[in-house]
Amino acid sequence: MRIAVTYQNEEIFQHFGHSEQFKVYDVENGEITYTTVISTVGSGHGALAGVLASIRTDVLICGGIGAGAQNALASAGIQLFGGVSGSCDDAVKAYLSGELNYNPDIKCNHHSHEEGHNCGEHSCGSHEDGHSCHN
Repeated sequence: MRIAVTYQNEEIFQHFGHSEQFKVYDVENGEITYTTVISTVGSGHGALAGVLASIRTDVLICGGIGAGAQNALASAGIQLFGGVSGSCDDAVKAYLSGELNYNPDIKCNHHSHEEGHNCGEHSCGSHEDGHSCHN
């Protein structure tokens, strides 16, 4: 099994579409046998699922992720665990033990806000209308 985690400084990077690196874990018999950090070489939202598919990823653990990327991952057969934060290593260990705290309904409408709302105008994480790009 191969698990990829959005990565920045040992932590889970919180915006899938802007991920510059993934930490990749090879797992056999429930044990991590190999890890490496790979660069996305400037790939954007649309290409990241392809990057993960090309390295035969089975599972992705990440923070926020939009519907388009979720669909691309599903089409590639990659199982998604979004809405996760903290240490990459701790998240993978929690996944392997069946204790990963994730959000199965993760949504990010960062690129398609209704009513003219634009996340570029503020910090995108605590919106007055109850919208959050990361929950």
